[in-house]
Amino acid sequence: MALTTTGTTAGESAAATNGAEPAPAGISGGHLVAKALKAEGVDTIFTLCGGHIIDIYDGCVDEGIEVIDVRHEQVAAHAADGYARITGKPGCAVVTAGPGTTDAVTGVANALRAESPMLLIGGQGALTQHKMGSLQDLPHVDMMTPITKFAATVPHTARVADLVSMAFREAYAGAPGPSFLEIPRDVLDARVPLEHARIPEAGRYRASTKNAGDPADVEKLADLLVHARKPAILLGSQVWTTRATGPATELVRTLNIPAYMNGAGRGTLPPGDPHHFQLSRRYAFDNADVIVIVGTPFDFRMGYGKRLSKDATVVQIDLDYRTVGKNCDVDLGIVGDAGQVLAAVAEAASGRTDNGAVGRKTWLEELQAVEEKAKQKRLPLQHSDARPIHPYRLVHEINEFLTEDSIYIGDGGDIVTFSGQVVQPKSPGHWMDPGPLGTLGVGIPFVMAAKHARPDKEVVALFGDGAFSLTGWDFETLVRFDLPFVGIVGNNSSMNQIRYGQAAKYGPRRERVGNTLGDVRYDEFARMLGGYGEEVRDPADIGPALLRARESGKPSLINVWVDPDVYAPGTMNQTMYK
Repeated sequence: MALTTTGTTAGESAAATNGAEPAPAGISGGHLVAKALKAEGVDTIFTLCGGHIIDIYDGCVDEGIEVIDVRHEQVAAHAADGYARITGKPGCAVVTAGPGTTDAVTGVANALRAESPMLLIGGQGALTQHKMGSLQDLPHVDMMTPITKFAATVPHTARVADLVSMAFREAYAGAPGPSFLEIPRDVLDARVPLEHARIPEAGRYRASTKNAGDPADVEKLADLLVHARKPAILLGSQVWTTRATGPATELVRTLNIPAYMNGAGRGTLPPGDPHHFQLSRRYAFDNADVIVIVGTPFDFRMGYGKRLSKDATVVQIDLDYRTVGKNCDVDLGIVGDAGQVLAAVAEAASGRTDNGAVGRKTWLEELQAVEEKAKQKRLPLQHSDARPIHPYRLVHEINEFLTEDSIYIGDGGDIVTFSGQVVQPKSPGHWMDPGPLGTLGVGIPFVMAAKHARPDKEVVALFGDGAFSLTGWDFETLVRFDLPFVGIVGNNSSMNQIRYGQAAKYGPRRERVGNTLGDVRYDEFARMLGGYGEEVRDPADIGPALLRARESGKPSLINVWVDPDVYAPGTMNQTMYK
């Protein structure tokens, strides 16, 4: 039988005319979405409901995919990003057309800069109403194309699963990132015979992305490291993205190389490991003879490459060819999977009679002395009894509180900049921050994703009061889905990172323009929504309050009043304020 424009058969149309209820035939677009998600291993979608997308929910129920409904589409998109980071599988958010899709733009943009593989599915008006001004009609694909790796409209129900698989394939080409699909309402709701639909088979519709790089370049890097007197390596987010903890650890320990970690690469080596360095990075990059940058671009965090010694041999390893050598010339560039490349380099260096490890002992001792000096300089502030509470004391208490199983999430400006110097995750994959887009508001969605995906882990999140305000209403979603976590709000009633810049640029009389917030009791907010809350004004009370939050078994917020007139060194050193 011929299909009509809505996907029903002529016989079904006749039955409907005669008043009979036709039996559903074939498979709907929403169910094809669910089958394609299942083939990719996705077990959860994050969503806010809308009439354009509800058939996807019906399909997810049949496929055993959990539906977590949130209060704002930005939260759904951030949660999909967070889910990808935690699980290693792509995240998926489903939002309705128009404002539902535009609300999710920030989450998609954040995933792009953070190289996080996720799929956003947006609704759209019916194809039969194209350009007629249907409800919530917007040019979603045009809007999403600049901030995704792939953006398309699904033109026919039979192509739904095929386009979903294509979106996932593109999300993993080179460095991972987000994809977007819009599915018109009539395409999603229509049914087609199952045999007419292309449904990807799990594990057979996209190739492995684990490229080991050029073997000749791997040998060159092995030679460079074996003969280096003062090497240093930076392990960036792609070390975690590619699950390269093992090879990275083996390489630095075998060759006795000091390692620095940033982004999601934090935790690759545990605190206390003799090759784990944090506070001496600038000194190392000024004095090293070989510097290896793994899985992080030469962006603002790296001073666009200008913070590396001009006398050093610079090597960059990255999944994306376009990133290697961007902003900073390199002596050797290797495009490939961090785990595969580092394992190959370790293997290439293993047959040497002298790999140089012993000779680098004095270099590590030199860096350890720099680390200890920096640590001792800051230690009095970490133990400060000042009131209002010094931010260094707060982040010190949080670091002491973390266990081997604590996933730490930072969501904020100045307060999270403090934490980056002190808080050290104790295991790989246990650090989450927005990434290079610097997006505020990721905290609650990341908590949602992390605790749902890893219920066996404790989740600890530090918020600035400004950052929490952006997505804080989804604290109720955490209560509703019973996702307990320990939350801390470093509350100074200000957007303090911006306040510092205004004071520096325009003087103290204008430092409070557009950046001052009310004195909000976030602990009371938590209790109002069914969680646990405490207020802390004395630094001695921070630790006990954190323990009580852990023992409560609820989503929690500890509202800690911190000194608004103290700024993190990282805030004061930002080039935009110079």
